[in-house]
Amino acid sequence: MQDHDQYRLFLHLAETLSFTRTAADCHVSPATLSRTVQRLEAATGHRLLDRGPHGVCLTTHGRAFRQYAAEALDLWARYRSDGATDDDLSGHLRVFASVTACHTLLPDLLTPLRDAHPRVSISLRTGDAAAALALLDQGEADLAVAALPARIPATVLARQITRTPLVLVQAGAASADEEFTAAAEPFVLPGQGLVRAAADQWFRDLGIRPHIAAETDGHEALLTLVALGYGTGIVPDLVLQHSGLRTRLRQVTASSVPDRLAIGVCIRRADVHRPLVAAAWAATRPGRADRLAQL
Repeated sequence: MQDHDQYRLFLHLAETLSFTRTAADCHVSPATLSRTVQRLEAATGHRLLDRGPHGVCLTTHGRAFRQYAAEALDLWARYRSDGATDDDLSGHLRVFASVTACHTLLPDLLTPLRDAHPRVSISLRTGDAAAALALLDQGEADLAVAALPARIPATVLARQITRTPLVLVQAGAASADEEFTAAAEPFVLPGQGLVRAAADQWFRDLGIRPHIAAETDGHEALLTLVALGYGTGIVPDLVLQHSGLRTRLRQVTASSVPDRLAIGVCIRRADVHRPLVAAAWAATRPGRADRLAQL
């Protein structure tokens, strides 16, 4: 319905406060988006947005209309779901996950969605896990499997599905009399992300300034450099256990290790009323995803 399409555009704009960003994410022209806002303002009889030199902001009426639009879409989605069969849902869901998550988490995570809605197609993009939340925020994915920070961004809904320790790994076989001293070791680390943040905090706790021999954009690349002997790597145990290089690596025992990493499934809060995203989100609810926590 046309009103619902306008409401979705307005809710996205209310979230981003950027005409350029919303137009790109929603695949409409900036002119179309401007006309949509004008029509809504004409229909409500109030200015919903203020445009100033410092950007866009919601007016008091805009904030009230945002709540109304969200509730209207929610009621419509409930009406549709009450009268629909599972096979009624179709569309294209864009998913982002690391290679490891694809191998270990996604099959169980997405099976309920596939079983309930076989007409839904999925495009799967893989890459550096550290980029997952940014790609979700940029509108390049509808659902992402990501490492979860201690504070989840307000624009994101996240549900933890498992936790994994961070482990130290080196090339070759372990030596019985080998002693690991972090201050004396070269390290191979992720260039960014929560694993790097945990590693940096661990170094600070140890009171050392590490020798960083190399940085990578992904855990798989990191393990390759470790296997080549460039230094000690810090990776999630989930990555190590499912790596094709596992037989060429050894886990290092140390008196302390970086903190565990929480892994979760995430969507944008602004997308929760989209039937396709809502169905994917429901598929990961507690009870369906709990078995993943045992990995």
